[in-house]
Amino acid sequence: MKILICGKGGCGKSTLTALLAQSMVRKGCNVLVIDNDESNFGLHRQLGLDLPRDFLNYFGGKKELGDKMKKSFSTGETVRLFERKWEIPDIPEEYVSGNGNLSLMAVGKIHDLGEGCACPMGVLAKHLLKNIDVSGNEFVFVDTEAGIEHFGRGVEEGCDALLMVIDPSYESIRLSEKISSLAEAAGKELYYVLNRAEGESKAILYEKVPGDRILGALPVMESVFKAGMLGNEFNVESEEIESISSFLIELKN
Repeated sequence: MKILICGKGGCGKSTLTALLAQSMVRKGCNVLVIDNDESNFGLHRQLGLDLPRDFLNYFGGKKELGDKMKKSFSTGETVRLFERKWEIPDIPEEYVSGNGNLSLMAVGKIHDLGEGCACPMGVLAKHLLKNIDVSGNEFVFVDTEAGIEHFGRGVEEGCDALLMVIDPSYESIRLSEKISSLAEAAGKELYYVLNRAEGESKAILYEKVPGDRILGALPVMESVFKAGMLGNEFNVESEEIESISSFLIELKN
């Protein structure tokens, strides 16, 4: 099952991605995390892994892929990046870091001043997700950049379900309305996880967001906050996270 995790900036997308991935591994699943946020350099630390090489380099780098895109636009040809379907073990090992049943790959990062937009990364993410086949107890979690640009690029097409993180803010509530309409148009199941939701703020979110689609509400977790601030691996188990991961396993089955 391939699950795209989305939401506004700072809502906790990477945090949830890491916690769910680790929970799935504890349950015996084989998990691939795809880092599709070109401006976030912390997810690998949360997972306790090294940051792998940009997968863009497999296709010659950002400029070469960008040139292929420009050519396709001018000629009307479809960009073809993969000649066959891949399973998770088919991903070239130099673009993956891992530990046991947990592995990580990064589509691409912004490294230099003035290097241009992230459009080639979005195109690659779309093709990669549509090309990867998963089976058995395999899960793919896709950590996306803030907002909804990835919907404009069609990254969600290769995913089976969408998981939006909502924090206690007006912006997050409004964004949930927009993402709900986009998910419906794409024909994708959308679920919500409330983050840093306690007391009155939790009650308000349950009023504003469809309750039957909320998989859980995560409180402020000081151990997670401290580990994230120091760049340490998350080593946290919580009833809420375990419940969400169990739901996703049942959803797959």
